[in-house]
Amino acid sequence: MRYKTFLLDLDHTLFDSDASEAMAFSRAMTAAGVSEPGRYAAAYRKINLELWAAVERGEITPQGVRTHRFERLVAEYELDADAEQMADDFVAGLGAHGDLYDGTLEVLKRLSAQVSLAMVTNGLGEVQRSRIRRLGIDEYFDAIVISAEVGASKPGTAIFDIVFDALGFPAKESAVMVGDNLSSDIEGGANYGIATCWYNPGGRSSRQPGQPVHEIAALEELLGFVTP
Repeated sequence: MRYKTFLLDLDHTLFDSDASEAMAFSRAMTAAGVSEPGRYAAAYRKINLELWAAVERGEITPQGVRTHRFERLVAEYELDADAEQMADDFVAGLGAHGDLYDGTLEVLKRLSAQVSLAMVTNGLGEVQRSRIRRLGIDEYFDAIVISAEVGASKPGTAIFDIVFDALGFPAKESAVMVGDNLSSDIEGGANYGIATCWYNPGGRSSRQPGQPVHEIAALEELLGFVTP
């Protein structure tokens, strides 16, 4: 199948969010006077995943995640630290650290020369905009839609309405949603009635009822989906 419109996720699809998060967390905890930040990393990740899952269900806003994840961490471990300052330092670190996955920039260059590209990401505007500016990738996208900025998140359909409006309402059959997350990216694209492509470099197995139309292990494979 061939497509003219590609909707791309950012975190864990184009961008190494794990490396970014690890550096930002260590520095924020150290700045707060917490020794051995690594002791709390797993607990933080669990809290963070739970809160972003709540965002997908519409139970909390992305902005609500910003400080609440550190409030929970401080309370759980009775840390002598300012959760709000930790959140500020962490957000700044997320924007300042991390890189695109190897080969991603070349794929974006080649795709943008042939098709319409949109970025659709669940995240905080201050983080994602900082990353996008630092990496210099905004020029490759015809639209960039960030959940915290528009008040809608994947897998809901409202965020896709916003994207399609920004792109001039391309035909749904010409579009494909590409991302690593089965619940937000793949379910979201399916909910909206467009094709989906699961970026799965680790070869994970899927136990979810909704299956992606395509599955790729490398972003370069997207070049084979372009309409001639």
